[in-house]
Amino acid sequence: MSKSDQLQKIKTAPGFIAALDQSGGSTPKALGLYGVMPDAWSNDEEMFDVVHAMRSRIMTSPSFGGDRILGAILFENTMDRDVEGQSTASYLWKVKNVAPFLKVDKGLADVVDGVQLMNPMPGLDDLLAKANAAGIFGTKMRSVIKEANAAGINAVVDQQFEIGRRIVAAGLVPIIEPEVDIHCPDKVAAEDILHDAIMAQLNSLGDDETVMLKLTLPETDGIYADCIAHPNVARVVALSGGYSREEANDRLSRQNGMVASFSRALSEGLSAQQSDDEFNSTLDGSIASIAAASAT
Repeated sequence: MSKSDQLQKIKTAPGFIAALDQSGGSTPKALGLYGVMPDAWSNDEEMFDVVHAMRSRIMTSPSFGGDRILGAILFENTMDRDVEGQSTASYLWKVKNVAPFLKVDKGLADVVDGVQLMNPMPGLDDLLAKANAAGIFGTKMRSVIKEANAAGINAVVDQQFEIGRRIVAAGLVPIIEPEVDIHCPDKVAAEDILHDAIMAQLNSLGDDETVMLKLTLPETDGIYADCIAHPNVARVVALSGGYSREEANDRLSRQNGMVASFSRALSEGLSAQQSDDEFNSTLDGSIASIAAASAT
């Protein structure tokens, strides 16, 4: 299956994107929610072994497949490892019919003008080459907007699209993620500014430049309809952003054409202590509810 097959699936198939890319700082918290405490590892390598075991359990579950899941976002350590004897990206596409994405950002800078830009990515070209060699379809990178500050929001969107174009040039499809913090004091105004900045950038793309957008579930239903309809956009996905799965699904179901890309809301209720039957049943329920909310 070629990248064109993967792109067709991302553009048209029902389902959602599974975000399995918590890394570094957020990993102990994710493992804690999964019922694995810090005494289960003594260094980073052991921690990543534990997290890979959790991710592998999700990916190899019979509940997890391309009938309801379009793609899965990995971080570099997961891309570098194997699942059932083949590379993670290869397993996802060849066995599960799920397009693999790679998180490429290096975390967030300090707050300036009410936003957090992405840290510099000096090794990006090498990472993109490695991703291509591994069979990765697309990438993901995240910035955060904390205030309705036009200068800050425009800086976020400019940076996202500047790097996004480099990713497109490398033959990958970038997920551009300018997250609006759900606790932003004037979230409505921030989303209005963000919408206009994104549309200006989308309208400047060449015909052959395809991107995806990952956006916070908005206060104004349908605000991103023209982003969803834009010819340069393969798909618009939503982040859960700290909302419970129930609230995230409720908000998502009101956004026509937007599908989920949930991480914490996907793994909510899963635990290392569950039997395989309990684990698979819980995951199946999560996937079913998120897929249903994505189908509007």
